[in-house]
Amino acid sequence: MSSESLQRGNLSRPTTFLLLGFSSAYRAQVTLCLCFSLIYLTTVLGNLLIMTLVWLDAHLHSPMYFFLGHLSFLDICYSSVTLPKTLGDSFSPQRTISFVGCITQIYFFLCFGGSECMLLAAMAYDRYLAICHPLHYPALMNKKMCHCLVAVSWLSGSFSSLIQAFLTARLPFCESNMIDHLFCEVPFLLKASCSPNAPLNKSTLYALAGIIAVGSFLLTLVSYVHIIGAVLRKGEGTQRAFATCTSHLTVVSLFFGAGAVAYLVPHSRSSKEMDEVLTLLYAVVTPMLNPIIYSLRNSEVKGAIRKALNRGGVIGVHG
Repeated sequence: MSSESLQRGNLSRPTTFLLLGFSSAYRAQVTLCLCFSLIYLTTVLGNLLIMTLVWLDAHLHSPMYFFLGHLSFLDICYSSVTLPKTLGDSFSPQRTISFVGCITQIYFFLCFGGSECMLLAAMAYDRYLAICHPLHYPALMNKKMCHCLVAVSWLSGSFSSLIQAFLTARLPFCESNMIDHLFCEVPFLLKASCSPNAPLNKSTLYALAGIIAVGSFLLTLVSYVHIIGAVLRKGEGTQRAFATCTSHLTVVSLFFGAGAVAYLVPHSRSSKEMDEVLTLLYAVVTPMLNPIIYSLRNSEVKGAIRKALNRGGVIGVHG
């Protein structure tokens, strides 16, 4: 009985985790701090611009831009889960995070990431209806349907991340408190855990993540297979409509592509830097690029920006 109690005592949870992260060299810290600050500022300002344009410009009051506004809000939340903490750690001598803080970070990171997966699928479905069923589009994609799709995106991301965070919180760590990563993420906590059921926990956690990520990716893929088929069948008029999909396809490719490489390619001890670069790509860089892609590749968004700038110039002259 005493040996069993001792064993349970060894399978304890640390109160704090030490994040090993990037190099501790001073020049590297300064470079990282500047890069992270610039990326975070660009992410927040770029996505706030998209949200403001969608809210103020009457030409953007359509389902496609309603979803885009929510995507921009998600991108701000998604990057805010990790970047401010990583930015603060870039000059901290001890990069630590509490156990509760670590599990909280995992929950919100997975929640916003999962919700974004589902929202991208909803945006693909919207384009499918607009191109393949244009006559029925206003009735099918009404305000109620738009709100339902956004609610499903948020609820599915929240529910899945809650279960994953709960299972991760129950992992034993045998007093090991080192995480070889920039922030708390499930695969790296599984590596730090000493649970004898680690393969089972890993399978459960990846299955839950896969339901959201793979399911939303397949829905997006099916939508675009039908869209491309309609473009090839119906000709020039539909091809012009398909031009509005290029921004969404670029964002989908970046988000799902970088995430798939980071999660499906085996993590190697000898390629720690590569793992971190891949993580930064889907967790940090993609939310920054989304508003840039939609601004540069979408004529309606560019038109709204020009109108806002002209309005600002007129106000400035009269002022």
